[in-house]
Amino acid sequence: MGRNNEESNKIRFIDLFAGIGGIRLGFEQAAKALGINTECLLTSEIKPHAIKVLNQNFPNEIVSGDITKIETSDIPDFDILLGGFPCQAFSAAGKRLGFMDTRGTMFFEIERILKDKKPFGFILENVEGLINHDKVDKKAKIGRTLSTIINNLEKLGYEVNWEMLNSKHFGIAQERKRVYIVGTKIESPSLKNFKETKTKLTSVIEKGKPTIKSKFTELLLSHFSVSQLYGKSIKDKRGGENNIHSWDIGLKGVVSDEQKELLNQLFKERRKKRWAEEFGIDWMDGMPLTLKQIQTFNNHKNLELLLEDLVKKGYLKKEHPKRLVTEENLLGETKVIRKQDFQLPLGYNIVSGKLSFEVNKILNPNGIAPTLVAMDMKKLFVVDNDGIRTLTLAEGLKLFGYPSNYKFDVGIDEGYDLLGNTVAVPVVKSVAERILEIWIKDKINNYEVNSRRSVQQVNA
Repeated sequence: MGRNNEESNKIRFIDLFAGIGGIRLGFEQAAKALGINTECLLTSEIKPHAIKVLNQNFPNEIVSGDITKIETSDIPDFDILLGGFPCQAFSAAGKRLGFMDTRGTMFFEIERILKDKKPFGFILENVEGLINHDKVDKKAKIGRTLSTIINNLEKLGYEVNWEMLNSKHFGIAQERKRVYIVGTKIESPSLKNFKETKTKLTSVIEKGKPTIKSKFTELLLSHFSVSQLYGKSIKDKRGGENNIHSWDIGLKGVVSDEQKELLNQLFKERRKKRWAEEFGIDWMDGMPLTLKQIQTFNNHKNLELLLEDLVKKGYLKKEHPKRLVTEENLLGETKVIRKQDFQLPLGYNIVSGKLSFEVNKILNPNGIAPTLVAMDMKKLFVVDNDGIRTLTLAEGLKLFGYPSNYKFDVGIDEGYDLLGNTVAVPVVKSVAERILEIWIKDKINNYEVNSRRSVQQVNA
């Protein structure tokens, strides 16, 4: 294999849709563990604050912009393509024809480069939803989008494999399921039987950071101790023992014990299908119920006064049951929506919402974090001494397996946005090792073949 020759033991790669460099980092860690040198020949990213982070960590490299504007002839020859490509919706015309195509999506750019440059292999990453995207046959293992991607890669001469992997099995204190699609020119890399490693949030969470002091957090801490908050969701949607509702802390105004009991009853009862049957409409998850209907499970003598007070304070709203209605827009496209039927009686319903409060969930330090996404990271809180606070960016990086010395000098909102779209580095490292092992085996085989030829030529 020529291991004494640095160039013969070097693998060259390009990093597309690079984000903050998570896929690259995992790939480089895997290569280093196997004694392989690496060289990045191209990094493509368009988000300004992501480029800022890339420049902080790879100061001697130039980050190229939009990959759609880079000709393949301008890309040096390389061995491995890395790409956490965005999965955009396919065209409406394509869907109506029932034919999935990669044109118009960012995957086309990957396909274009693989076709022209013919590298040894690739590592692609995408969201879990890609598996069933555009699934027509319910019995099918995957949807037409992923099927098209795999078929197109195979047509380019690659032995392809894919798997959904969860970061919580790779030593990361986060539930994060992502699809990895891999391939090489000579062998399909296995994505099974990885060594399982688990950890808890306690290994990530720091202590002594500034806590949040607001009306909301003060109300929360006046009703619950910090240990009682472990793992609790705060939302007026669904229920369960791990859920705190706005009325549990009197967020919109003081609520009596009778009203709390009434709200909890209404919360469960409104989801029963029998009420929709009474109205003669399709069931919806959360029906408004009339005073008469509520009286069937709550016989408080002042029931109407309790309900009206809850409406006044904003815990309940009055609305009519909804019917499914098909609407058409100016383009002639139709969609089915729910609209109130004003011919049906007015009822009481919960003012619900999943992300409507300052705090959405308080993480349990003895557990793991849910999937971190950009839109709600600022509403995920942790307990710190006697208070609660949001995750620091340093903690966020650790929840994706980035090393402690990784530079991340951006604002908190920019940081959350970048973290919510990055990858779990240890997962990529494990996946990359499988491809690199095939690359090493191929190099050894080629070296042995060339050695035999040299001996044969000498003997001749």
